[in-house]
Amino acid sequence: MTRPVGLLLLLLMHGITYAQKESGTDPKKSPALIKTIDSLNKLVENTYVGAPYEARVMAEHALLLSEKIKYNEGTGSAFLNLGHVYWSQSYYPISLFYFNSALNYLPKNKPLVLAHCYNSIGRAYTDLQNYGKALKNLEIAARFAGHDPKMLAELYNERSFVYARLKQYDKGIANAKLAMQLSRNINDLPAICILYSRLANAYRLKEQYPQAIAYSDTALHMSYLVNNKRLRAISFIERATIYNLLNQYDKAIGLAQKGAALSDSIGVMDGISSAYKTMTYSFEQKHDMVQSLAYQKKYTQALDSLNTINKRKNTELIQSYFELNSRLNAIAAVEQKAKAYQEKIHLQKAIIVTLFIVLLIVVLALSVTYYHYKQKRVLSNRMRKQHKALLIQKELIEGQSANLAGINSLKDKLLAVIGHDLRTPLANLHSILRLYNTGVLTGEEVQSLMGEIEPVVQSAELTLSNLLEWAGSQIKGVNHEPSAVDIHLIGMETERIFSYLFQQKNIRFENRALPGMCVQADERHLKVVLSNLVSNAIKFTGDNGNVTLQSTIDEGLLVISITDTGNGIPAEKLDRLFNLNTKYTATGTSGEKGTGIGLFLCKELVEFNGGRLWVNSEVNKGSTFSFSLPLVTD
Repeated sequence: MTRPVGLLLLLLMHGITYAQKESGTDPKKSPALIKTIDSLNKLVENTYVGAPYEARVMAEHALLLSEKIKYNEGTGSAFLNLGHVYWSQSYYPISLFYFNSALNYLPKNKPLVLAHCYNSIGRAYTDLQNYGKALKNLEIAARFAGHDPKMLAELYNERSFVYARLKQYDKGIANAKLAMQLSRNINDLPAICILYSRLANAYRLKEQYPQAIAYSDTALHMSYLVNNKRLRAISFIERATIYNLLNQYDKAIGLAQKGAALSDSIGVMDGISSAYKTMTYSFEQKHDMVQSLAYQKKYTQALDSLNTINKRKNTELIQSYFELNSRLNAIAAVEQKAKAYQEKIHLQKAIIVTLFIVLLIVVLALSVTYYHYKQKRVLSNRMRKQHKALLIQKELIEGQSANLAGINSLKDKLLAVIGHDLRTPLANLHSILRLYNTGVLTGEEVQSLMGEIEPVVQSAELTLSNLLEWAGSQIKGVNHEPSAVDIHLIGMETERIFSYLFQQKNIRFENRALPGMCVQADERHLKVVLSNLVSNAIKFTGDNGNVTLQSTIDEGLLVISITDTGNGIPAEKLDRLFNLNTKYTATGTSGEKGTGIGLFLCKELVEFNGGRLWVNSEVNKGSTFSFSLPLVTD
């Protein structure tokens, strides 16, 4: 979860707490309903690792019932269980939201419950690789745990995991064995099962593989006894990793496939991605590069899927909050209305009694009534003014919300472009280097591949340059340093930059720009514009085509044009070329892909330098992109 989403979740949690405070005094709790809530929370605690989806539904039901009768301990336990459910499915930021929410409701006079919550927070931070915060929360949990053996066993268990992640294996093993001893004393089978997995991981990292396999086998066997499907999937993948280290790749592949299938069945995204990564390595070591690349692609897709699911889960969490808050507000409104009716009845009784008593002083009563009538009118006027002020504030808030939505949309588009168009060249380079380092490819093969990948890297470099230029203009504003710029010289420099791409497609480039004719503009901006337009012309021009740069003088303006003999653009698509929200992208003649941001940036830079950008195109005949700039006169 990103930091803005985390802040939003905290604000939503504050809204729940505020609604509870405004709802009035807690009503008398029903013992039978409290018993039902406690039973639901206990059932969720015992089933979330084996059936997370069903556990989440039960926990949400317990939360709603608890809030309905203002049963804080039940609310805290429900939040804690929801955190465990999302943690079991690898949605660690969402689980942290629920764990921290639970701290606001859990009773302060039950230190073991608080210790369990802080221990869960520490575990989530460990999975997020924030080991400092993990150890800090585990220390808080230790202060609440006291001498309770079960809670101390949980703490030593989680500390062993942190130390293993920090490569302090001896500390990790020592803590795991302390936890094992305490868990055996109280016969806590689920904890013992997890500890065997912890020890297997630590001995694997210490390269003591026989011990690692023995502990992993025991953990796998016990996972069936305690119905811990998440741990079972992790044990399959752990054993696969060990067999990879022992060069037993077929065994590793079989175990990793089991781990991936089980992880997918219960929605553990970390398990799915880890299994694919393990199989990628196994097939690579077997020199089966087709399967290795296939599972590398699945691994990348799993990571992308996890990001997408996290984003969707964040949205579902917010929607769930508003639904829950709506129900809670409805309950509070009914309570307030009942209270108002009660007060009104008492008031009416008092008025009747008073009328009988003060029947002889009608004049005084009328005077009092008239006084209250005047006060009511004054109050009504004040309320109308306040309502008007509230409407003005509402309009301001709606405007700010629209601006924030636009900024968030802009951020999502930028991240999507970076994630999609820059990851592929880097992944290809990484794969080539890894194959070269492992001896799979020779130097000549690497040189040949580097020649083929150079256009992709150059395209990525242009994409990155566009993104930086555009992002800088959005954040800091466009930096404008105008000077006299010779388009002919800029064209020569552009021809040198793209000479390799011209050779690759056997494209002839002609620089017909008028020598010595200068425009008044920012030279850096013009280089960005020409680079983008020439790159697009190369991309959509086939082999043996032509790209021409030329300039003409028109009423004090220099009109610069880049003409290609490429595919052309359909007339109905021309209006979408320069709009970022309805950007038009197409695949080049050699499969090149674009981001759609280049032409938008070109238009923005040309207009900032006092010019205008337009396009003429005909399908299957080519396109001409033209822009005008003020001509420098002596």
